[in-house]
Amino acid sequence: MKRLFGTDGIRGIANREPMTAQTAFQIGRVGAYLFKKETNPKILIGKDTRISGEMLESALVAGICSIGVDVLKVGVIPTPAVAYLTRFYQANCGIVISASHNPFEDNGIKFFQGDGGKFSDSEEEEIERIYLENQTKDEWPIGKNIGKAEYLSSVAIIKYVNYIKSTIPPDFNLQAIKVVLDCANGATFKVAPQVFKELGAEVVVIHHHPNGININLNCGSTHPALLQEEVLKQHADLGLAFDGDGDRVIAVDEQGNIVDGDQIMAICALNLLQKNQLPYQKVVTTVMSNLGFDQAIKKAGGEVIRTGVGDRYVLERMKSEEVILGGEQSGHIIFSEYSTTGDGLLTSLQLLKVIKEEAKPLSHLAAVMKKNPQIMLNFKVKDKKFFYRSDNIQRIIKKIEDELGEEGRILVRPSGTEPLIRILLEGEDQKRLEEFSQKLREALEKEEI
Repeated sequence: MKRLFGTDGIRGIANREPMTAQTAFQIGRVGAYLFKKETNPKILIGKDTRISGEMLESALVAGICSIGVDVLKVGVIPTPAVAYLTRFYQANCGIVISASHNPFEDNGIKFFQGDGGKFSDSEEEEIERIYLENQTKDEWPIGKNIGKAEYLSSVAIIKYVNYIKSTIPPDFNLQAIKVVLDCANGATFKVAPQVFKELGAEVVVIHHHPNGININLNCGSTHPALLQEEVLKQHADLGLAFDGDGDRVIAVDEQGNIVDGDQIMAICALNLLQKNQLPYQKVVTTVMSNLGFDQAIKKAGGEVIRTGVGDRYVLERMKSEEVILGGEQSGHIIFSEYSTTGDGLLTSLQLLKVIKEEAKPLSHLAAVMKKNPQIMLNFKVKDKKFFYRSDNIQRIIKKIEDELGEEGRILVRPSGTEPLIRILLEGEDQKRLEEFSQKLREALEKEEI
């Protein structure tokens, strides 16, 4: 059973266990230990814009070099860029220092395999075992056997930008398209404007001045309200909001309406279905996706496969089903022909390719999917297990489930990265959902979980 790793790497408040420099140093040593016997081993490291990134990066680099393994530092760059660059530079593994969409106080460490895929549960468990057993305690090379660090940030950004542009036809351009980009004061603040400008778009950029503490602060894919306002103000064709590490994107249409990950997937999947380019007519998504997504895909002759929450599980199912498109409502979408993980920039270009091909505004394309009302509740708890042991709460959940019947659903799950219980209510009647959510809030307050 894993103790350090959650659903998406190691994550926590920076400078508190397990996100301390000391732990990062030891994790760096363990990661390097795994590959020490390979020929010319090297590990690639990238990060987002959090103030704690430098501290954790320095500790990781020191730990890796102290084992005798070299480091390639690519600086502030999106998470999917680390996955790509790990493959490009033929590194043994890649490490991202980021807490994605979380507040700046948090940070995280996640590993990519040499092929750009995320570490499996068993590989993470192996890191924990070596770490907990202090198996590296006698590994202290000296002299020329100490590892060295190489800085590649400028050239790495160019490599990634060129790769992203290579995922669309060579004659594709964004001339006559006006787009507003919300970079969440995060890892896309340089590369996103560069990509869109090089493709000829008229670009307006907001939230692209990171200072270490403003990442995701009332901006980005989790807070798109200011982007909606800016799209209307600029009379733009669309807006795109990335999250802090750039693996997600949420769109805003020309009328200022949010187009979420489900709708983006539906737009892209239906376009591929029309061209008979969606293998097996299948798309993979998670249990969180709107039921309207299933209806839109099925109406077009496709099939939706659902998995547990987390891009890792989406990708695993995509591989087993030989599916090329999958993702999450949050905007974490995987086009497996081009990437091993969600990529906000890549997804944005795939969406714009459909807009250009079909010569229709985003609002028109998004209308192919009718969304059912949903309410997402996040309850902060001291003890997630106690939540499930409360007879009163479980009774209320069962009652809501019975009342919704076949017209809707209630989905309860613990967050893998935060001390939260997440509850999704979905149905045809917004007012009823609001009544149910109020009952849940009252029950939780009464239990004082």
